[in-house]
Amino acid sequence: MEILEVADAADPRLDDYRGLTDTALRRVSEPAGGLYIAESAKVIQRAVTAGHRPRSVMVQRRWVDGIRSMMADLDVPVYVVPDAVAEAVAGFAVHRGALAAMHRPELPSVASVVAGAQLVLILADIGDHANIGAAFRAAAGLGADAVLVSPGCADPLYRRSVRVSMGTVFQVPWTRMKDWESAVEVLHDAKIATAALALDDRAVSLGDFARSRPERVALMLGSEGEGLSPAAMALADHIVTIPMSGGVDSLNVASAAAVALWALGGT
Repeated sequence: MEILEVADAADPRLDDYRGLTDTALRRVSEPAGGLYIAESAKVIQRAVTAGHRPRSVMVQRRWVDGIRSMMADLDVPVYVVPDAVAEAVAGFAVHRGALAAMHRPELPSVASVVAGAQLVLILADIGDHANIGAAFRAAAGLGADAVLVSPGCADPLYRRSVRVSMGTVFQVPWTRMKDWESAVEVLHDAKIATAALALDDRAVSLGDFARSRPERVALMLGSEGEGLSPAAMALADHIVTIPMSGGVDSLNVASAAAVALWALGGT
């Protein structure tokens, strides 16, 4: 670890942290350069514990001691900056004190992620990073063994996803599917049934499905508004719905994931 004072927001060593606003990045599924940004000492610690390697750290002065102990055994530059520089570079007020540019690990295969899994969560074309993070937190807390994300899904390693997940994106095994057909083929080869959570005339209630659920099941959830695509629905072995009342037809996707995971006995 090398601690370096940086007082100029234009310093090129800080380029990894430049322009991190949601407006700039929220439509990017996996940013170029093989990096992602971990925000806050707690999240950075969880990423490092999970085996992810930092390329550098940008930290405000009052947070240096915590980062020093965390990075003591790592060959990584730690850029210590004034608060105003951190905000000018990142484009937002860095209240959590530290940002780390992390090397993005190579994603495992679908087969390796679901091997041995009893309960899998599949997130399809969800563009909101907060929903991705909340769904991962539900997966971790309610016993899902793995998470798969569709090719069009937002990045689980985007800083907001990681923050909302409370770092559980580093805890639950996950990967990105290349396409629906090959992923479902892998699931079926592993004797994992697929269940689409959707509003559909053919759907059975979640309670009924849970009482006779397959031993191994992958729960498919689509984006709010659009829901699961016709192609995804066509690949589902079961269609399940959460009964609603009060004139409400559905839940937020992360809330729906939590309810369904709990009902399917993942805990």
